[in-house]
Amino acid sequence: MIKLLAVDMDGTCLDSKSRMSEETVAALKTAAEKGITVVPTTGRNLNCLPHRLQAESFYRYVITSNGAGVVDLKENKRIFDLPIPCPIATELLKKCKGKGFGTAAHIDEEYYLQGKILSLAGRFIYGKDAEKSICVKSIADFIEEKQKTVEEIQLYFIKRGSKEYIKKILAPYSELTAAYSSIYVEIFANGASKGIALTKLAENLGISKEEIACIGDGENDMPMFEASGMKFAMGNAVDILKEKADFVLPSNNENGVAYAVNEYILK
Repeated sequence: MIKLLAVDMDGTCLDSKSRMSEETVAALKTAAEKGITVVPTTGRNLNCLPHRLQAESFYRYVITSNGAGVVDLKENKRIFDLPIPCPIATELLKKCKGKGFGTAAHIDEEYYLQGKILSLAGRFIYGKDAEKSICVKSIADFIEEKQKTVEEIQLYFIKRGSKEYIKKILAPYSELTAAYSSIYVEIFANGASKGIALTKLAENLGISKEEIACIGDGENDMPMFEASGMKFAMGNAVDILKEKADFVLPSNNENGVAYAVNEYILK
């Protein structure tokens, strides 16, 4: 019997236009009403959860920043926390200054963007989901001054060669892990993952691996596959995730999450 459902956001609950359908929301609400603990499990920080989801109250726990944190919304506290140490975050960002990066960071569950151009771009791309983002002149200076919790750093490749440069910069940092895409890199503390965060939450709730189901689409969802007893890959998922899945669903444009809940989990 499934007691916990961990569900990714972008590419999973959200369609290709970053919208969450009424069918998806209704299915997740029904799962929660049936006693299943529904846990948004995302690369986003807490304040940038999809606005459609923020309007709901059927979930209590959120796994954020690719597993760097687990938040209990009811108690307003963090159950699990694996941040990047402030001195390391500051040092890394200073090394990248002027090297062709757009800089953003998840800090104390807020989304910080460096400079007005990147801030405007973020709001244009993510719309309402990015309304609470904060623009600062220098994220490195902000972290150094405030000494707050840094869950994740994002560096966008603006100049040619930026990706190769950051790989060389990151090589000596055994404390950090990086996940690359064609346009940016996500940097978080070594050991942080959706799987570890999910396991910590399940232990806290007294839920076994066999009682966990998860749904995802990207390589960063692989760790939560390893922590779950029932694994669903979206139809639009990367091949490696489909190979590891128990079931492959319709795509994120075809309400695949709702299909998983209604046809498998609740039945």
